[in-house]
Amino acid sequence: MGKEHIIIIEDDENIQQLVGYNLAKAGFTVSYADNGEQGLALIRSEKPNLVVLDIMLPGLNGLELCKAVRQDPAIKSTPILMLTAKSEESDVAAGLDIGADDYITKPFSPKILLSRVKAALRRQSAGAGDAKGQADASIKVHDILINAKRHEVTVAGAPITLTITEYSILELLAKHPGWVFSRQQIIDSIRGYAYVITPRAVDVQVFGLRKKLGESGQFIDTVRGIGYRLRD
Repeated sequence: MGKEHIIIIEDDENIQQLVGYNLAKAGFTVSYADNGEQGLALIRSEKPNLVVLDIMLPGLNGLELCKAVRQDPAIKSTPILMLTAKSEESDVAAGLDIGADDYITKPFSPKILLSRVKAALRRQSAGAGDAKGQADASIKVHDILINAKRHEVTVAGAPITLTITEYSILELLAKHPGWVFSRQQIIDSIRGYAYVITPRAVDVQVFGLRKKLGESGQFIDTVRGIGYRLRD
């Protein structure tokens, strides 16, 4: 860590400076944008390692910006951590559904923010390393095909776009079809033991994953009182 470039897109100057100060103190290079249009242009020109994005922005809001990033081939894999004052499940799900990798609600602890940022960067780095080391690796369950080299997923031959977290959950379940994983096992596997996240957040991610898989989402079973499995 320490040399990664992070762009903060936040119109509240106090929050912008709080986030920037803590990230800079941790050794990251930090750039700022005050609105969505400026933020999108900055992402396209600087291609950062991660974006911290507020949902409520003037002009192009955070959800619209996130969607635009995911539709741009040059920057679509950029990890996005959303900041939001909205803690309702529907707002969180909306952000994750259009491509955000994680979220944190205001007010937040700078320590937790740093943990989330570092975890997202670790996942991005690990994903790149896995792709290099598994040139021909692929996983197929039912009509779901996972290309481990490219971190791409197709369903019945049609490509779908997943966030890093959604991809990690699907890959974990697909590697062991029929196995039941508890929510905590999923958290430990995809985030690392030091990562702070609630089991409920896993449910939100799985909900978004099922939706993107379409009819194939039915193969992800909820095992009452335990967790999830991908039916074999």
